[in-house]
Amino acid sequence: MAHLFLDVPIHAPTLAAIGAAHDVSIDVYEQPEERPRELPAGRIAQAEILFCTYPPSNFSAMRKLRWIQIASVGYSQLFGLGLAERGIAATNARGCFDAPIGEWNIAMMVNLARDLRTMIRHQDGGVWDRDARFQREIRGLTVGIWGYGGIGRETARLARALGMRVHVQTRNGIASRERTYAVPGTGDADGTLPHRVFQAGEELEFLRDLDFLVVATPLTSATEGMIGERELRALPRHACLLNPARGPIIQQRALLRALEEGWIAAAALDTHYAYPLPPEHPLWRYPNVILTPHISGSSLSPHFQTRLWDIFRINLERLHRGEALLNQLSSHQLAGH
Repeated sequence: MAHLFLDVPIHAPTLAAIGAAHDVSIDVYEQPEERPRELPAGRIAQAEILFCTYPPSNFSAMRKLRWIQIASVGYSQLFGLGLAERGIAATNARGCFDAPIGEWNIAMMVNLARDLRTMIRHQDGGVWDRDARFQREIRGLTVGIWGYGGIGRETARLARALGMRVHVQTRNGIASRERTYAVPGTGDADGTLPHRVFQAGEELEFLRDLDFLVVATPLTSATEGMIGERELRALPRHACLLNPARGPIIQQRALLRALEEGWIAAAALDTHYAYPLPPEHPLWRYPNVILTPHISGSSLSPHFQTRLWDIFRINLERLHRGEALLNQLSSHQLAGH
């Protein structure tokens, strides 16, 4: 009998199905939270499987753990725990947010192309203005996607359906995706949708012909600050920047200068440099910036819990059968590289 410890909101139908199908002992923590804190050592000491967003601060008490499933795509909360060294498998929530963040990317491109912010201000002020800049379309424009995981692939699929050209920047090219969770009908599992693919060392060539740049890489030691003045100046002045990934991937000062001095035309930012972004932050004041409060792939989506628990259910079945898990993080990833 495997001992499960659950520190996430419960999806009752899936939990009932797990209990009926598997010989497991299930311990549900009564007050799940999305922050690290100490959990009762007596309850977690016997756990072989942990389902949580953040591991407990007294994680060292979990001597019998074999597998940890986290309820987020980002996995920096696992750094420094020595999971690979202890032989503990770790899986994330990759795939849960591909559809909503892909839709956010398309919505922001349409909004930026047509300058919807100005049209809404005109509506508020009773201004009738049929300027040509409100009548643009994104068909035929080029979107560059930096990173080609699930979010990048779903964005590419939607962009191709709307007649856009898709360029992709990756570290080592594109391969087919295996053992990765995806909502049926989404993404680009075979990696065939991009019109052009750029690899390490070709970043400036990738940037120079774009109408939109979508940042879709995880935040790691290698990606923190990877987009700075050099990269932003390489973009055409009419280009728009979208960041649904993580704020610090783009150097803050370089981004502010790019918007102030017109290196780029506009930006849509769902991830930020502080949470909440303080009201005195200059990004609030730019008329060519759309800010959303990190909700492009929110856990409050009506589909999130179903998809997250689907990953956990599938992985529990795979674990019992001795098969490779979906969304398993490599030792390289767990080291923060």
